[in-house]
Amino acid sequence: MSRIEPQKYGEVVQAYLEKYVPEEKLLQSGLFQAMRYSLLAGGKRIRPILLLEFCGACGGDQESALPFACAVEMIHSYSLIHDDLPCMDNDDMRRGKPSNHVVFGEAQALLAGDALLTMAFETMLSPDSVAAVGASRAAEAAGILAKAAGAYGMAGGQMIDLQSEGKQISADTLIRMDECKTGALICAASKMGCVLAGAKERMLHAAEKYAKAIGLAFQITDDILDVEGQQALLGKPIGSDLEKGKSTYVSTLGLEKARTLVRELTDEAVSALSCFEESGDYLRSLAVTLSTRKN
Repeated sequence: MSRIEPQKYGEVVQAYLEKYVPEEKLLQSGLFQAMRYSLLAGGKRIRPILLLEFCGACGGDQESALPFACAVEMIHSYSLIHDDLPCMDNDDMRRGKPSNHVVFGEAQALLAGDALLTMAFETMLSPDSVAAVGASRAAEAAGILAKAAGAYGMAGGQMIDLQSEGKQISADTLIRMDECKTGALICAASKMGCVLAGAKERMLHAAEKYAKAIGLAFQITDDILDVEGQQALLGKPIGSDLEKGKSTYVSTLGLEKARTLVRELTDEAVSALSCFEESGDYLRSLAVTLSTRKN
């Protein structure tokens, strides 16, 4: 079985994404240009990394899982393009450069997001991808991703976000929103890695518990950085949530309680991986790294 060195995850995923979304000289070449603009813009690649690492930790073949890791990143990129649109979060900067709709216009950005969403499933369910992992595992992984992207996941979370704008919402509502909007895809990536490796049920449950904890910790850290982060490091304006009248963990709990919750969730994530023993070491260190990030 092929195992990828953790420090090479980003490089390998980038190369595969380049292959799946090439520069095309077609009548619709502008669409591919807009897709590549956001998809290949870098970022942390946390979701594909989680998929690949859980797959490897469960004894699976990471190379066979790469199309699925790329599919998760396509879904993530689609969501960022759509979230930045004026009709949604109305953000003009993403990853240190103008948002997709600022460069290509709203209509083209909308199409680029749609195309990335559908390409994710085309990539996962191609004959080669299915043959590499088996039809049953491919179907289960695709189903997990579909649910995470839909009304019970990211789309549902965005709806809660839109309904909550300008209102002071409870911590429970905030958590539910972020479990859908941010956590669902992180959780899906982790579970998909286990499924593709044919992992035991206890490992799948452990991965889900870990992912839910780091997903929520990730969003709380985002809220903290929106207050005290550096724009140059974040690649987007500071204080945008406050300007839009959005409830955040900082505005709801206060800065110190928000920091404490990040630490508690990180400890919870680390503890969740006891059944992985040494194979979970990288995932444990990743949880700590994400909780102390500056961007």
